[in-house]
Amino acid sequence: MRERYLRTDWAPVVAALGLSLVGALLVWSTTHTWAGSALAVRHLVNTAVGIVLALVLIGTDVRWLRAAAPWVYLAGLVGLATVLTPLGQTVNGSRSWLFLPGGFSLQPAELAKIGLVVGLAMVLAEGRDPYARPGWREVLPAWVLAAVPVGLIMLQPDLGSALVLGVLTIGMVATSGASWRWTATALVGTVSAVVAVIRVPLLDPYQVDRLLAFRDPALDPGGIGYQTRQARLAIGSGGWSGTGLGEGPQTQGGFIPFQYTDFIFSVAGEELGLLGAGGLILLLGFLVVRGLVVALRCEDPFGRLLAVGVASWFGFQIFQNIGMNLGLMPVTGLPLPFLSYGGSSMLACWLALGLLACASRREPRTVPSWPVRSNLPR
Repeated sequence: MRERYLRTDWAPVVAALGLSLVGALLVWSTTHTWAGSALAVRHLVNTAVGIVLALVLIGTDVRWLRAAAPWVYLAGLVGLATVLTPLGQTVNGSRSWLFLPGGFSLQPAELAKIGLVVGLAMVLAEGRDPYARPGWREVLPAWVLAAVPVGLIMLQPDLGSALVLGVLTIGMVATSGASWRWTATALVGTVSAVVAVIRVPLLDPYQVDRLLAFRDPALDPGGIGYQTRQARLAIGSGGWSGTGLGEGPQTQGGFIPFQYTDFIFSVAGEELGLLGAGGLILLLGFLVVRGLVVALRCEDPFGRLLAVGVASWFGFQIFQNIGMNLGLMPVTGLPLPFLSYGGSSMLACWLALGLLACASRREPRTVPSWPVRSNLPR
């Protein structure tokens, strides 16, 4: 196990730790009351637990991870199915939560991302020639594997998490070497599904208005429309260097509801300014680029797909969250990795880094112990 830690690329872990610590400061800055301090402490506790889980995963043999992939995927499905039972709790219009003893809560959709990444890597990489293009026997099961959790999440409904699963699936299938027709079909299907969700009565009218309020704040003037206007105002007032931590008028005035979760980037924009917020974007971008670099260097198809899945997940979620803070994307409730307050998201992101570390680690080649017959003449 010690050799595994020595062969691990620790740069993404250090970057994620820096983001998590800055996130704790931003969470604390949203309010100077006792509640704000308690949230910051819980953010740090979630970070510590996530780091421990990531270290355990980093020390795990990748062969064990391959063997456990079906169970990890099934565990994610069990969590998604459980929230649809009477045990599930509705928060902000979505039945996406499980309330646990001790005041803790769990959002299974976050952990289902881990299950899908591992499950897709298993289906697309195992049991076939790594130099051959995957055919429909590999690609079709992969889409079925993704469709099940996406369908369960849409029953909650949680469009943001469903989109993350769709994007990482497209990225992993495309990277596996499958024909471009599969990827094109998936893109068309994803867009059609989003349009259908908005057009058919799967979402309540107020939920559709929330999705479209980024384009027309008048659709939800007292909710998302108000929130997005205040977030843009906060980011725009930060200037180059920001107003200073704990000094932002919009943030300290409490004008942005639940700012410490989905709209944590508006705190950075106002109080750290363009330079500080830009630095956070660079660190977040580094995690995505590092994932793609690991995928390019990885010789093992399973590890390559793990890295692409994590990079696609992080890339889309970062783009979506910052975009909705800037009023460029609809508000879907996706947190900003490592910065937003939220235990389930924090644990899932650290586990994803553990997967990335496993993919980046080069296992030593083993020499077969059995005798090798030579075809050379004696």
